[in-house]
Amino acid sequence: MGMTDPIADMLTRIRNANQAKMKSVDVLLSKVNFNIAKVLKKTGYISGFNVKRENNKGMLRVYLKFTDAKEGVISGIERVSKPGRRIYVGTEKVPKVLNGYGVAILSTSKGIVTDREAREMHTGGEILCKVW
Repeated sequence: MGMTDPIADMLTRIRNANQAKMKSVDVLLSKVNFNIAKVLKKTGYISGFNVKRENNKGMLRVYLKFTDAKEGVISGIERVSKPGRRIYVGTEKVPKVLNGYGVAILSTSKGIVTDREAREMHTGGEILCKVW
């Protein structure tokens, strides 16, 4: 049986690996997961990622980032728009996560971007997740 929400699966794997203080975690490769990983890297929530091919399946290895006190940089990660209930916002309603300390990741017509980039581009879209 196929997976109904690969984005939620990716976020859950990252959340669990972060709480278990693992250095890296493997998630299924898709264009959306790859672009979310690019946004997380750009905003500094993960230290990096790379693509692996195993048994005709693509895997995305995400390297988590920790502080000097061995605490995860990601303190929370939450899926907002779900397959059963999509959440879309216009340009003027793009949310701020924790008054700008966190990041909302949106899927827009110009690609997957942060809330700040969406405001700068004057575009709205589907809110995929929030990270803080």
